[in-house]
Amino acid sequence: MKYGLIKVAAAIPGVRVADVDYNRQQIESLIAQAEGKGAEIIVFPELSLTGYTCQDLFQQQLLLDKAEEAVLVLLDFTRKLDVIAVIGLPVRIGSLLYNCAAVIQHGCLLGIVPKTYLPNYGEFYEKRWFASATDLMPQEIYLAGSPVMVSNEPIVFRTCDGVGFGIEICEDVWAPLPPSNNLALAGADIILNLSATDELVGKHAYLRSLLAQQSARMMCGYVYSSCGFGESTQDVVYGGNALIFENGKLIAEASRFALEPQMRVQQIDIDRLRADRQNNTTFRTAQDGATARFIDAKPITPRDFELIRPVNPHPFIPADDMMGESCEEILNIQTLGLCKRLQHTHCDKAVIGISGGLDSTLALLVTVRAFDRLGLSRQGIIGITMPGFGTTDRTHKNAVLLMNALGITQREISIAKAVTQHFEDIGHDKAVHDVTYENSQARERTQILMDVANQVGGLVIGTGDLSELALGWCTYNGDQMSMYGVNASVPKTLVQYLIRYMAQCSVFNVQSSILMDVIDTPISPELTPADAEGNIQQKTEDLVGPYELHDFFLYYMLRWGFRPQKIFILAQSAFKDKYDDDTIRKWLQTFCRRFFSQQFKRSCMPDGPKVGSVSLSPRGDWRMPSDAMSTLWMKDLEK
Repeated sequence: MKYGLIKVAAAIPGVRVADVDYNRQQIESLIAQAEGKGAEIIVFPELSLTGYTCQDLFQQQLLLDKAEEAVLVLLDFTRKLDVIAVIGLPVRIGSLLYNCAAVIQHGCLLGIVPKTYLPNYGEFYEKRWFASATDLMPQEIYLAGSPVMVSNEPIVFRTCDGVGFGIEICEDVWAPLPPSNNLALAGADIILNLSATDELVGKHAYLRSLLAQQSARMMCGYVYSSCGFGESTQDVVYGGNALIFENGKLIAEASRFALEPQMRVQQIDIDRLRADRQNNTTFRTAQDGATARFIDAKPITPRDFELIRPVNPHPFIPADDMMGESCEEILNIQTLGLCKRLQHTHCDKAVIGISGGLDSTLALLVTVRAFDRLGLSRQGIIGITMPGFGTTDRTHKNAVLLMNALGITQREISIAKAVTQHFEDIGHDKAVHDVTYENSQARERTQILMDVANQVGGLVIGTGDLSELALGWCTYNGDQMSMYGVNASVPKTLVQYLIRYMAQCSVFNVQSSILMDVIDTPISPELTPADAEGNIQQKTEDLVGPYELHDFFLYYMLRWGFRPQKIFILAQSAFKDKYDDDTIRKWLQTFCRRFFSQQFKRSCMPDGPKVGSVSLSPRGDWRMPSDAMSTLWMKDLEK
């Protein structure tokens, strides 16, 4: 494991019922492939050495002896291999027969795990041949000449890097209290399931849902392997399943009903799983009383790291097939939050600074939705344009067109005269375009909004977004302040996405061309003069870096607590066709530096609704000292 990622494999070997030598050879072939791909663990189906559908042949001494001989051959085959192979077979213990999983590595039998829940209904009648793990008395047995301790005690195996994995077999996960509950609570990061699931109409969808829920509930990886072509079709058909889940999300899947052997290899992010468990107090409480016996695997040879799992460059943006549903959900959260605040304060007026940029556009659209929901007149929304030294015709025109289309009250108040007077009062040279020059304008605009709100008895609706808060790209006691910030947990990339969605569906009968031009306008605070042609000269992304990179950094640092080194590796993969390594490193350094130095702005941010998994509210998700040092993060990035 490197960078918190462990490579696992789910295999569906070719099988012939009761032909142990053939089945073993198929298993060996897939083990060798998994080793070649750098997998650390490979799991095979239930009773994969004999075939699941042997029925009363399980009572034949010859079949059982041959299965044990096959284990001996596999031990020799794996002697020089690092991969941990988990194989299904019948095992005699005393006078009883058990349906077991054998864990093999480096020619050693690390342990065996018997099945707990034996289905004996419908097409299944396993109790005819097998005993349950609950019937097993603790004892040492010899399997293929290797001594191994067996009991009904839960076992968590650990790789040489400390990744814990537990095993359950088929029906176990369908039980009301699956063994994986205790295994995960006792320390298993991953659950392996050796299965034999027959195909019935609708069953596969239910199975995927079941495994996703179990993976999510236990905050674990879940690797599922079920037998396929070659099993008996006397009464049922086994289509073959190789499924890998990570905390409820399917990250790899084989094709069902294939005639050839299959294997799916994917990386499970152990850092993600442990971050969620660490932060989830419910999970920690549930761990009380969870116990298991731990068995350590053998050391392995270090390998070169290769990232094979896909990395989404825009983690805050919903998948295309969820676009409408996700956008409506986000907008409804924002809208409902504002509805409550307006109702609580008995306000029928809202004041918003409209710049013609992304953030104020989204805030205005959300405010209109809230007023419509409450049955309030849109004339109660006072949109104020406040042209200054850097305002361009393009943004001003879009602001006016948008307000006209939405039917709100419009006011225009130039800040030029007031700010010029302010410069004279404090003795600042207007020709010096420094931070004083910029922030004086931002604070003047905020003062106007606050005073007009007092004048009309309304609320100032904040327009700043999550990305700006993370970077501190806002003026303290300026645009950083409002009476309710509807965009407070919406990152910049998602702001663009939401506006594009509303442009496409024309919710308010606003011409889509207006909204699309807002999206296409360079992001800028417009606090320095335009160029000679009247175009925006102060472009935010030229100064602090691309927002898509900063949103990516923000997501992985805040949501998962990843260190800069790992974030850099993920960004390399996500943006390999767009940004070179030096560019990613440069802006990641900027992000880390600004994130720490600007915390004081987040410590006093106004109220606003949380819409996703990341929020910087000091009253909700994020509590951080304003004077914490970034030293560790900057040094980690230097490596």
